[in-house]
Amino acid sequence: MPDPTTAGHRDPHDPDTHSTAAGKDYQGRHRPYEGGHRAKADDLSVWATAQSTGPIQRRGRYVPESVKHPARMLPAIAAHAIDAYTQPGDLVLDPMCGIGTTLVEAVHASRDAFGIEYEPRWSNIADANIRHAHDQGATGRASVIRGDATRLSTLVPSALTGQVALVVTSPPYGPTVHGLVRPGADGVVKYDDRYNDGEDRGNLAYRDLTGLADGFTQILAGCATLLRPGGVVVVTARPWRKRGELVDLPSAVIAAGQRAGLIPIERCVALLAAVRDGHLVARPSFFQLQQVRKARAGGVPMHLITHEDVLVFALPRLGRGGGSADRTGPGGE
Repeated sequence: MPDPTTAGHRDPHDPDTHSTAAGKDYQGRHRPYEGGHRAKADDLSVWATAQSTGPIQRRGRYVPESVKHPARMLPAIAAHAIDAYTQPGDLVLDPMCGIGTTLVEAVHASRDAFGIEYEPRWSNIADANIRHAHDQGATGRASVIRGDATRLSTLVPSALTGQVALVVTSPPYGPTVHGLVRPGADGVVKYDDRYNDGEDRGNLAYRDLTGLADGFTQILAGCATLLRPGGVVVVTARPWRKRGELVDLPSAVIAAGQRAGLIPIERCVALLAAVRDGHLVARPSFFQLQQVRKARAGGVPMHLITHEDVLVFALPRLGRGGGSADRTGPGGE
């Protein structure tokens, strides 16, 4: 069983899920399920999650090394999902936690959390971010487990089966659509654009869309076994372009969730643009701008993508006749 702490011993802030006391009767400090989630009937399905830029959202809240990850979730997206679907004391999971954004936002909101991360480089930074959050007064507990999330059942203690209130995660987009840039002698130089140094094929980021969807299905199936009754899975995804063609990742995620035995209950939008005086202020990356400019120069009327799809799933429930019944949530489709 991989140890969830960097130093090989349990941090006092971490959930004690690996001790002999963490058996089948483990209840932790998490609330019993009381039905429903916190989303109100008048909640909007559009999340204003980029009123400030990513660097501003992370400044002082995350360790500086966090910027090196090629695909960081906006903290405001994770925070919004945690606020909408959980209450203090609930347990949150991110099976592909990267630098620990979901975990950090959870502990700051007095939730407990744990994450799975395949790459040691990012799991170490996630640990540092959790420690930093506790230094800043965060009261939730969190830990990171090193391992392959497609084998979730072999990594997570069975005591946590049925304990997770919320899963928040995002699939990787591949090695070509992220990173940072700086001017160089021969033009723009791209850096910090890879999930690892060796292109380990065990990392989903280096699979084609079919392989990515298959692996993500395995991850979601593992998450489904950990959900408590009424728990939900929130996945953020957006399409990207490859050689000019749009890759419809959100649709692939929906299909993966259904294959994993989950029911889509809501579809929202997390803005990657700010809202100012009723207008969107785009915050595109260099790569997005470059693609759009090239396309328009070639006569293709391409536009910037200014949002991520937020795809919300739940476990099917048994109907009166013993079959499954779909569930719908407020503000969703």
